[in-house]
Amino acid sequence: MLSIVPVIRAEGCKAGLVFNPAAPIDVLEWVIDKVDLVLVMSVNPGFGGQSFIDAALRKLERVRRIVDASGRDIRVEVDGGIKVENIRRAADAGADTFVAGSAIFGAPDYKVVIDAMRAELAR
Repeated sequence: MLSIVPVIRAEGCKAGLVFNPAAPIDVLEWVIDKVDLVLVMSVNPGFGGQSFIDAALRKLERVRRIVDASGRDIRVEVDGGIKVENIRRAADAGADTFVAGSAIFGAPDYKVVIDAMRAELAR
C-alpha cells in the first residue's frame, strides 16, 4: 500500500484505507501519515441492504481518536446500513462522511430520505 500512495496522489487522487467489520485498526497508527480517508465498513462487503453492525460505532470512535491525535486532515467515512435512524449515532461516534445506498435508493422519494438524514446530522 505505501509504495502506491505517491502514484495515487500524483494523479490528483486521495489515498484511503478501508477496515472491514472484523479487521483490527491497529495498522492505522503505522500509516496515518499516508492516508487522506479512513473508511469503516459497518456491514460485511458484498451486497446491499444489510443491517448496520453496532460494533462499528466503537471502531469509528477509535479511528476518530487516532485521526484527531494525528492533527491531520483525514476524512472518517462509514459505509453500510446507514439510515435516517442511525446516521446521527455514526456521526456522534466520529464519522464525517457517510455512504447510504439502500436507504436512499430503496425509498420512493430520494429527496425525503436525504433531507431527513441531513436533519439528523444538523441536530
